[in-house]
Amino acid sequence: MDTSSPATTGPATRVGVGPLAVLATAQFLVVLSTSIVNVALPAIRSGLGMSPAALSWVVNAYLLAFGALLLPGGRAADLFGRRRVLLTGLSVFALATLAAGLVPSAATLIAARAAQGVGAALLAPAALSLLLVMYQGPARGTALGVWGAVSGAGGAAGVLLSGVLTQVSGWPAVFIATLPVALAVLAAVPRLVPPDAAPSTRTRIDLPGTATVTAALVALTYGLATGGRTGWTSPVIVGALTAGVVLLGAFWWIERRSPDPLIPPRILRAVGRANLVMVLLGAVWVGLFYYLPLYQQQVLGYSPLLAGLTQLPMAAAITLASALAPRPARRYGRRATLVTGLILLTAGLAWLALAGAGAGFVTGILGPSVLIGAGLGTAFVELTAASTDGVTGRDAGLAGGLVNTTRQIGGALGLAILTAVATTRTDQVASAPHALAAGHRAAFLGAALIAALAALLAQTTLHNASAQR
Repeated sequence: MDTSSPATTGPATRVGVGPLAVLATAQFLVVLSTSIVNVALPAIRSGLGMSPAALSWVVNAYLLAFGALLLPGGRAADLFGRRRVLLTGLSVFALATLAAGLVPSAATLIAARAAQGVGAALLAPAALSLLLVMYQGPARGTALGVWGAVSGAGGAAGVLLSGVLTQVSGWPAVFIATLPVALAVLAAVPRLVPPDAAPSTRTRIDLPGTATVTAALVALTYGLATGGRTGWTSPVIVGALTAGVVLLGAFWWIERRSPDPLIPPRILRAVGRANLVMVLLGAVWVGLFYYLPLYQQQVLGYSPLLAGLTQLPMAAAITLASALAPRPARRYGRRATLVTGLILLTAGLAWLALAGAGAGFVTGILGPSVLIGAGLGTAFVELTAASTDGVTGRDAGLAGGLVNTTRQIGGALGLAILTAVATTRTDQVASAPHALAAGHRAAFLGAALIAALAALLAQTTLHNASAQR
């Protein structure tokens, strides 16, 4: 019996919807904080007098801390109690959000964003692991559908809220507005989420493995996130990426010899292939929500408010597709449903790539957004389920950390690749009015190719077992 699971681990019908609502809202905050600053970046730059290099760290500081600490955060949830780690992460996240909204300087804002990433790295895997151990059998599919809906909609909602709040109340509001939600979740967790059972008898932490993989992820995330801006031949970027690869090799060597490894081989055997596909989906996810608002504002001339409002159809499509995804998975199998979602995502991105400087809303934005939302929602739910299948309660936190880590690293890698593709295409076009449009089209087409590769990989490597829901 897994003594690290919460006290209530029976059928979801006895657990109820209250805990799911709390855990899903916590995940929504994590995803929201990744994208909510995108539209506000120009206002932040002018308001704080930041250079372009400093401004990039408003995004990178969060991604770096979040991506690097997810695996230790997930294992901490398994060892020290999932609800306890969730409450710790929420507390850190709420304090950092308050600091970001009341920031007096650029340095403080960047530090607050890094602290937000630390809090998110604790709460995200803890929340997912609680969902996995509390909701069993057919109800797990429903719970993961809700999880996928709020995760997918969080990216679109971040762009929407960023545009509305920046234009109406100024950029600090993008942080202050999320604080009441974080505090509400923090207050609700002790009331709705069952307390942790007795601590796991496995109390040893793989310190060498934890330190090595954390340093590797810091180096890789930094190199991928900043290489497109500083140049891939920069000695700092080359050194960071090289160090990341070497440290990953050292981590693999340590794990093979550790009596208590951070990532046991049983985890990789169970969900390694699904996490590889998640790397590609993360690349599409982050690239889409980075370039779409830029395309709308820089090429189509949308205001921040309008760019935000036009995300509503995509958010609605993601939510609906996530809720409906369990049904075809039960009938046709998880792999078939996942591949279908990835094909829809590919088609929507390819359609978006056809839009130019004079694209109309209905054919240039609305149609592709609905198709992208349907594919993204379906793919995320089924891939998250595949990335946690066969994982026992004692490893649920680590599985939650791993799936979030692969998505984050994929996002950093994808954004770096798509930025390089877009910049190269922009430089090739002599006419200034059309250069940005060409660059954004190239980025969307690159994202479509990555989504197609994800569909091919899923089709050839994953099993098509019917989802037990």
